Amino acid sequence: MRVFVTGASGFVGSAVVAELAAFGHEVRGLARTEAAAEQLTRVGAQPLRGTLEDYAVLREGADWADGMIHTAFHHDFSRFAQACALDAQAIETLGSALIGSQRPLLVTSGLARLVQGRPATEDDLPPPRSEAYPRVSEASAQSLAARGVRATTVRLAPSVHGAGDHGFVPMLIQIARQRGVSAYVGEGSNQWSAVHRLDAARLYRLALESADAGERLHAVGEAGIAFREIAEAIGRGLGVPTVSLSAQEAPEHFGPWFSHFPGADLTGTAHATQARLGWTPSYPGLLAELAERFYFSA
Repeated sequence: MRVFVTGASGFVGSAVVAELAAFGHEVRGLARTEAAAEQLTRVGAQPLRGTLEDYAVLREGADWADGMIHTAFHHDFSRFAQACALDAQAIETLGSALIGSQRPLLVTSGLARLVQGRPATEDDLPPPRSEAYPRVSEASAQSLAARGVRATTVRLAPSVHGAGDHGFVPMLIQIARQRGVSAYVGEGSNQWSAVHRLDAARLYRLALESADAGERLHAVGEAGIAFREIAEAIGRGLGVPTVSLSAQEAPEHFGPWFSHFPGADLTGTAHATQARLGWTPSYPGLLAELAERFYFSA
């Protein structure tokens, strides 16, 4: 299968490209920079130079492909609403080339803030678009599915971990390094889900090959890890104390935009996904990886 991948040189996307290539798929990846293009060439993929704003380039990739995987997203939380609007337009551009064709499109979303008070399941719908929740990746995919596109959503766990991680856990490590303590909120009994990037990449490949229009799939390797355990692992890795903060102290320690995550339950299950695709996560868990030095070598 010829597969066009956005975000192809990113943390998740590069693992997806390697997984696809290993199983004989021909990959073309969107490359924003020359360095990204060179990275793709080294792993046997074809670079297509452009950005998410280059709609003609996205259409070129879509017209070439037998299937597409959209992993790109501008993680600029200072301009989050604009990033979400760009994401929606990119998904629409990719999907409009596939109407009526049965060529698959995988769209990436996340589990964080999907539901409150219990683990999210594949049956849960995303919150409606609002100022507090402007991301509409799933809504865009569902709209395309209603118009005859074989569009599927892959929801990533809040921690996608592995070598090269630059997500939530490295943010926590950076904060702990700067503050001299690793912190959790209250008792730290709230939980986060996690998945290894290579397990997530395998899920994308399986979904590309067999998922149906409108399906929601969960890339969750570990359903719930107590946040206190994550903070303690970071404290050990950095050689700093681990402390409890009150909810009132959290914004000053973690920063205003990030402070609501460390005290929240960000969990989901993947029972339906595993049964549907025969996907079984097999790579090390988050705490096992935090025991390795690569997370703290920077």
